[in-house]
Amino acid sequence: MLAILIFFGAHWFLSLFFHTFFLHRYGSHQMYTCSKPVERFFYFCTWFFQGSSYLIPRAYGVMHRMHHEFSDTEKDPHSPHFFKDVWHMMIQTRLIYNNFVYGKTLPEARFMEDPLPEWKAMDKVGDNIFVRLTWIALYISFYVAFAPSFWWYLLLPIHFLMGPIQGATVNWCGHKYGYRNYDNFDQSKNTSPWGILLLGELFQNNHHMHKDSANFAKKWYEFDPTYPVMKTMHWLGIIRLKPAVVKTVSAKRAA
Repeated sequence: MLAILIFFGAHWFLSLFFHTFFLHRYGSHQMYTCSKPVERFFYFCTWFFQGSSYLIPRAYGVMHRMHHEFSDTEKDPHSPHFFKDVWHMMIQTRLIYNNFVYGKTLPEARFMEDPLPEWKAMDKVGDNIFVRLTWIALYISFYVAFAPSFWWYLLLPIHFLMGPIQGATVNWCGHKYGYRNYDNFDQSKNTSPWGILLLGELFQNNHHMHKDSANFAKKWYEFDPTYPVMKTMHWLGIIRLKPAVVKTVSAKRAA
């Protein structure tokens, strides 16, 4: 049982860390800079720890930029206020994502103006159906070896869809439940203490107001666990954090 708990916890938090640190804060918002070898290392880690649920950074970045521009409007790729449940939201999000990945839909040029990380060879491996199935087989094999009873196998679907489940949890809960520090003309909310357990991702109201700030916590009682890691990497010279640019909420969002 202990082996399963350790494996699940490691998969959850390592996948989540590279989700927020690389896909979100770097790929979408360019909150820091780094050398190309370091970027490739983070890119590889994102694939390795997301495994079967690997999300291509370029497509993720475009979708997330759309989410900020159209937050909680009908053009938002994943606002919970236009779906009857989280599953329908996940399906629609995946359809939009797939259209970007496979070139069925071209994103607006403005969502590609800032650099987006791209490593075609890694994406070709990570998005390969046989590679995804290999990851799934490895997860199942671990449970076969260490699960003390059948009930533990119910955790396997979370392993299979780890990245999308984490993203859906943040977008659903972060725009429906919690409190607001700022009136930024959308429905984003902070959900603490879950904001801490989701490595800062559920401080959505703070993030939507200060989208270029690497620290998602803004009040004394809030804590973003990812930010100290980024600060440490900055001090070590692994990455270079950019100064946050304070931007006011677009007037058109208030209309």
